[in-house]
Amino acid sequence: MTAQPSGNADAAVAALIRAANIELIPLRGAQEKLDAVPAGTKITITCSPKFGLGRTLEYAELAVKAGHEVVPHLAARQVAGKAELHDFLRRINDLGITDLYVIGGDAGEPVGRYREAAEILEDLAGLDHGLERIGVGCYPEGHPKISDDALLDALRRKQAHATYMVSQLCFDATALIRWLRDTRAAGIELPLRVGLAAPLKTTRLVELSFKIGVGSSIRYLTKQHGFVGNLLVGGAYQPEQLLYAIGDDIAADDLGIEGLHLFSFNQVDITTAWQRRLSGVPPAGAH
Repeated sequence: MTAQPSGNADAAVAALIRAANIELIPLRGAQEKLDAVPAGTKITITCSPKFGLGRTLEYAELAVKAGHEVVPHLAARQVAGKAELHDFLRRINDLGITDLYVIGGDAGEPVGRYREAAEILEDLAGLDHGLERIGVGCYPEGHPKISDDALLDALRRKQAHATYMVSQLCFDATALIRWLRDTRAAGIELPLRVGLAAPLKTTRLVELSFKIGVGSSIRYLTKQHGFVGNLLVGGAYQPEQLLYAIGDDIAADDLGIEGLHLFSFNQVDITTAWQRRLSGVPPAGAH
């Protein structure tokens, strides 16, 4: 999208950046990463087959004790059954956590009967879970293993039990907004938290993007003015460019963009420095 944002859009972008969630991967040593996150920042803790539910809960507890609001991820394919689901809920309830992000997960084979997020959500709906917010994933550029029709059907089923959705990484503002308009027209009303890569070194961003299945978007990004030069000199990706490329749509009520989900890849110092710099200062040449 080429339209320049208005002053209202500038203010909306600054507010979104200031209040963004920051995602952490629960690697050993993440305690130091937590210490670098400003007080009041909401932290999301990932859940992967490599580390398991226990590691997610361990770092969720560390983040709560560090004074942060916390959103643990719960991967359906890593939940053995209702008993483990109940135990997970009990443990986050004990920590005072009221926001949960439910995903299908990357495990090749599920450890129990849950294969997708919608199945976990359906069981959650029958429980006194104490959650105030439940997030689910969505895919503006599709999924390499799931058809667009299947993704939309899954999102409709998840919508019945969720309160917001978080988008997979996307670097093409036009594609993101087109998908969001089509999704709204299809009856999906969940508020969107835009998944945004933190300002990583460009070479690292390219590597990670192909690994997590957003290669088409990174190919779009490589065509943009200055990207190749930035790559050659080891420069950093500037995530605010996507937000300003969205223009006034960033604050459009009918699109329902409620916030940002920053994929920090544990580069917390870089992410928070960017957040401080951009949260109150409009970009040069925006007007």
